Amino acid sequence: MNFKNTWQNISTNYSHWLSFGLLLLVASIINPSFLSWSTLSNQFVQGAIVGICAMGMSLVISAGMIDLTVGSAVAFTAGMGISVLNKTGSITLCLLFCLGAGLIIGLINGLLVTKGKIASFIVTLAAMTAWRSIINQLGQGGPFTVSYDFYEPFRAITAGSLFGVPYLMIYLIIITLITHIIMTKTKFGTYIYAVGSNAQAARLSGIPVDRVKALVFMYAGLMYGIAAFLLASRLTSIQAASAGYQYEMEAIAAVAIGGTAMEGGRGKIIGTLLGILMLRIIITVMVMANVPPFLNGLVQGVIIIIAVLAQNRKK
Repeated sequence: MNFKNTWQNISTNYSHWLSFGLLLLVASIINPSFLSWSTLSNQFVQGAIVGICAMGMSLVISAGMIDLTVGSAVAFTAGMGISVLNKTGSITLCLLFCLGAGLIIGLINGLLVTKGKIASFIVTLAAMTAWRSIINQLGQGGPFTVSYDFYEPFRAITAGSLFGVPYLMIYLIIITLITHIIMTKTKFGTYIYAVGSNAQAARLSGIPVDRVKALVFMYAGLMYGIAAFLLASRLTSIQAASAGYQYEMEAIAAVAIGGTAMEGGRGKIIGTLLGILMLRIIITVMVMANVPPFLNGLVQGVIIIIAVLAQNRKK
């Protein structure tokens, strides 16, 4: 009986670690060099920008909502951020614009959900289409490209490394830790879980539910702004129609397989980090196995379904 209880505790609270370890084992069997530092750090680099978006998505889902604006918000903010950089020549102003634009996008979503009393799915579905449409119009079908004069210093923000650790990996780890602290060590994090578990009960307990929801969307928007700035730095050219494509799917999948309850009320930020890494490892394994890249979306969809079924089984 004790063994059964112990196993249930491990499988419930540490399933994301078990899944991550098993996936690493399978990948290393397929390719023994997979466990090398260069390969593992590359998984962090490839998943860093979407991973930062997933941190914001973790808060949104933990609060019992959903956000579909991720890819469009990143594309809009990154494209306009490059325009600001080219016109002002200031990387600082570019960063401030991206952060401000992300916050405003999140605030708009939050106000429509709380004051407009519209379901988050409907609000963010409309916003997803709107922001993509705006950036396509502004770009007129062409890319937003960093001017040659600012290329090197802007590219260096994401292209370098510190003591062999890629900058993008450092950014992702720092933001993960900050988000983890917010969700586990602050009153705001407690409020988020309470709202996601039962919004009406939270309101009766004196929790400012609408304010919490609005702040959650703003934090998510801030994450999208950071991701947009880093994406612009990494690519130095943003295609309005395709930048950030399916970021929302990857973020949701990472949150789901990381152990956050899709109905809200429970979440694991470290699990979300492992979730985004698992997605990148799966895609890498698929490339090694010569699986067509067009099936990536299918794999992500199946992963989300399996993760939700597993959560239902645990409950």
